[in-house]
Amino acid sequence: MAKMFRMISGALVRRCSGVAAGLRFALRPLCSAPGPGYCPTIFALSSGHGKCGVAVIRVSGPASASALRSLAGMKQALPAPRTAVLHSLLDPGRGEPLDRGLVLWFPGPHSFTGEDCAEFHVHGGPAVISGVLQALGSLPGLRPAEAGEFTRRAFQAGKLDLTEVEGLGDLIHAETEAQRRQALRQMAGDLGRLYQGWSQALTRNLAHMEAFIDFSEDENIEEGVLKQVDVSVEQLREELEAHLRDGRRGERLRSGVQVVIAGETNAGKSSLLNTICQRPAAIVSPGAGTTRDVVETPLDIGGFPVLLSDTAGLRDTGDSVEREGVRRARERVEQADLTVAMLDVAEVPEDLTRVPHFLPEYLRKVLGVSPRPCLLVLNKTDLLTGEQLDSLRGVLARAAGLPPVCLLSCTTGDGLEHFLGVLQKQVESMCGNPLVGAPSLTQARHRAHLLRCVEALAQYRHYRELDLALAAEGLRLGLTSLGRITGRVGAEQILDLIFKDFCIGK
Repeated sequence: MAKMFRMISGALVRRCSGVAAGLRFALRPLCSAPGPGYCPTIFALSSGHGKCGVAVIRVSGPASASALRSLAGMKQALPAPRTAVLHSLLDPGRGEPLDRGLVLWFPGPHSFTGEDCAEFHVHGGPAVISGVLQALGSLPGLRPAEAGEFTRRAFQAGKLDLTEVEGLGDLIHAETEAQRRQALRQMAGDLGRLYQGWSQALTRNLAHMEAFIDFSEDENIEEGVLKQVDVSVEQLREELEAHLRDGRRGERLRSGVQVVIAGETNAGKSSLLNTICQRPAAIVSPGAGTTRDVVETPLDIGGFPVLLSDTAGLRDTGDSVEREGVRRARERVEQADLTVAMLDVAEVPEDLTRVPHFLPEYLRKVLGVSPRPCLLVLNKTDLLTGEQLDSLRGVLARAAGLPPVCLLSCTTGDGLEHFLGVLQKQVESMCGNPLVGAPSLTQARHRAHLLRCVEALAQYRHYRELDLALAAEGLRLGLTSLGRITGRVGAEQILDLIFKDFCIGK
């Protein structure tokens, strides 16, 4: 058995060298530095900058205990783990009082970074914060932390995978309720567990393939092994492709839905932007062609992030500056997740029987030939009589093939609430509910690695009847791609599964 284990180990390590080489970033030692065993202790202000009631200063590394003793004037005993203790803080060099605050001790590995950690909860004045940071910087073996270094150490210690690290970053930058929910779910490991489950399935399939290639002629390998691999790989491919067909919901929610207001000149686009964001973000004037460039404003609509853009009126013009504005407007429409096509209601034909033909033609002028998600807004309804408005509503209700149509007046505000409700539903359908169903893709890098994994599984299917070694290479490439999402993969996993799933040489 020992001899056989060495044979399997050698074969798999040789074959899996590409996996290990591709993921060296996940295997680096926790501390790299000038000498053996050296690991600097880092410190930083972990709460926000500026004046505040309480500031949190975090320390992580082997010298955390001595730093806590030095500043708190403790001779031997440290506070009980994860227990806040009120203590005077002193400058270790001069013995001068710095503040009186709470200190906490987190011995490793039961800490955020997996190392010994200490926290100082002090008053949030700039002088207090500066004094404590300078005192820590004067201690031997301590240095200021680099950006993201605490989280990097947590990743390297196996406390977080890369998807959880990204979820933490998204949570810190979340500006809306839906973004917070999605980030919390990712930070809790839902997305990482999904990818890890796929990695484990692929690892098992690769282990079976390697065992069949190396020992099928000499040992009693269970019949039907390759057929089981075929079925499992096909199922995995289908799950990956379904995951990729998500309409970019998670990515949209993370970065914001791109909503572009477009249409002819003097349709009221800038007025609508100003009305929604409740400030004069864009210049408004009676003259046509006032807006020459794209005006953007971020919004929170029903808890979902939206980047709303006002664009130049679409028309032929001899003015070179306005012409550039029109070009940029059309470019934004092509890039938009949702276009709000605006039209002055006075441009609607008086003969309402022509409306079902006129409006689709107008939308083609604004959106182009390719169908795009859009809302149609007919503005300046305050210029219509009640009878005219009712007649127009009736025609629109019977018209087929139109996107959602909103009648409103930016001048009086009539119809604005209905428009915002329709807009919210559109945005919500594009982002989905981050708490329902399987977790969504949130990063472009996830999508890129998953697409490479799908391509690798296609390689397996192509070479399955031609060359088992090349087919197995497809599984290895797929495993590498999945591992690069979470940062966790290695040849040892394959070795473990061979002895778990097979009885070789019994």
